[in-house]
Parts: sequence; C-alpha cells; structure tokens
Amino acid sequence: MSRPADTSDADPLLRVSFETRIIEWRGPAPFFFAPIPDEHAEAFRQAARIATYGWGCVPVEAEVGGVVFTTSLFPRGATYLLPLKVAVRRKANITMGDEITARLTIHRRERNDWPLG
Repeated sequence: MSRPADTSDADPLLRVSFETRIIEWRGPAPFFFAPIPDEHAEAFRQAARIATYGWGCVPVEAEVGGVVFTTSLFPRGATYLLPLKVAVRRKANITMGDEITARLTIHRRERNDWPLG
C-alpha cells in the first residue's frame, strides 16, 4: 500500500515501488512510459498537491533496472505516466512491452525550487 509519508523536510512525501509494463505513446516522435498502477494513483495525487510545479506534472527521482534518474510524471486519465528517456532505456536495456519494477520518490518542493519561480 502506498501513502504520502511524513512531510518534514528530511522525509520524502512519497516513496513507492511497483511493477508495470512499458507502453509507447505515438506522437510526432514515439515516447515510452511506465504507467503508474491504479492502486497507487491516489497516493500520487495527494503528494502531487505539494510537489507539483504546475500543469499537474510532478518531479520525481526514479530507479528502473538499476538506473537512477530524475524526471516528472505526467497526469494521464486517473493516474500518471513515468517518462522513460532513451538514455535510461538503453542503460536499463528495456523497451516497449517489457515488465519492469520502478521505484519512485517524491520530495517536498520549496517555492524557490520551482522552475517558474
């Protein structure tokens, strides 16, 4: 079960691990994502209220296949999508359709840390 953690400055708002299958979202260029399972969506929504920098995007630290990286979750329907950059996919040796374990951490954001001021 996931839930927002103690929100003191030293603690993350949320830390969760889950299994998911990589999907492709076609646009002008293909993009690959790891959908957040529905069972964790509410915990992410709660943490996003504090951590978002706008447009529903939520900055996260992520680990997939031993590769640690930072990115922002995108809201999609009732849940979120974890973008998987080419460099991450290559290092982790993963592609569309692969079942992966993802570990995400959302931290409290200070107002002066926000990209838009």
